Amino acid sequence: MKAEEIAVEGWRKVVRFRDGESGLDAIVAVHDATLGPGCGGCRIRAYETPEAALDDVKRLSRGMTFKNALGGIPFGGGKAVIIADPKTQKTPEMMRAFGRAVESLDGLYYTAEDSGVDERDMEIVRSETKFVAGIREKDVGGNPSPFTARGVWRGVQAAVRARLGRDSLDGLRVAILGVGAVGMALAELLHRDGAKLVVADINETSVRQAVERFGAASVSPDACVAADVDIFSPCALGGSINTETIDLLKAKIVAGAANNQLLTPDMDAALHQRGVLYAPDYVINAAGVISVGLEILGEWSQDELTRRIDAIGPRLSAIFERSAKSGRATGEIADEMALEVIANGKKAA
Repeated sequence: MKAEEIAVEGWRKVVRFRDGESGLDAIVAVHDATLGPGCGGCRIRAYETPEAALDDVKRLSRGMTFKNALGGIPFGGGKAVIIADPKTQKTPEMMRAFGRAVESLDGLYYTAEDSGVDERDMEIVRSETKFVAGIREKDVGGNPSPFTARGVWRGVQAAVRARLGRDSLDGLRVAILGVGAVGMALAELLHRDGAKLVVADINETSVRQAVERFGAASVSPDACVAADVDIFSPCALGGSINTETIDLLKAKIVAGAANNQLLTPDMDAALHQRGVLYAPDYVINAAGVISVGLEILGEWSQDELTRRIDAIGPRLSAIFERSAKSGRATGEIADEMALEVIANGKKAA
């Protein structure tokens, strides 16, 4: 296997791993390790170029630094991407090679599942390295999707209280872009609370399932951001809020499970100026990595995880309050709070 370290200013370590025999072409990025080793999932995606994969893993790993800091777990930001089509090119040999790549980093990075990867893949990765989590054993840990959905649900409740002055979701309209594992679990929770759902996904089977189970209306993925709703919940790939879509947005709240929901940082201020309350993605979707972190630390229990997930709502409420008092955008406030945690970690080191 060939390992090529890539110099990226501001990142602790970025390495591209290529293995001709298995077809592995992966990039592992550790953004910051002040609070502990990098921790974050592995994504498999058919990136058009290695440069596109590098840009994505940089954004994702940086987001994990902030997510782990505000999630209260002693880990830095790390992420991995594998350049491949997960439906046609992913193989057990590829995942074993990825496990060897992770092992070669000597504990600087812990991996788990992300888009294009499931728990079975992580079991294969674990055959080559101990630096992996998100595998359910003896009623501990496992697939983080339902945990992430619960955290987003708590975040939506907090956003509704802050922006709409309501304690109930009953009758509110929510557009969910992406009804995969997390989006579908979130739809169920919102449906139970009486929300009226609009769903969109490139997977038509998932859309039909949501329509049948929850009485949801369906729209095309391109039309979802413009739906006439109270809440827009991006739960697919990132970048749904951008210069082309922001003027189409009718929702008063953006709160979803996707990473990197804002294509560019200036979208944070743009949403704020429009009076749209944005729940910073790495805060609202942190439950999955909190579960993984507790699993790695040997501190996982359902009660402890639930307690930490339910703290996402109050954490967002604090961000919303600070934003309202200062007149600054919520993403800027969340970054500031995460940097305070990291700075305190540096002092304690």
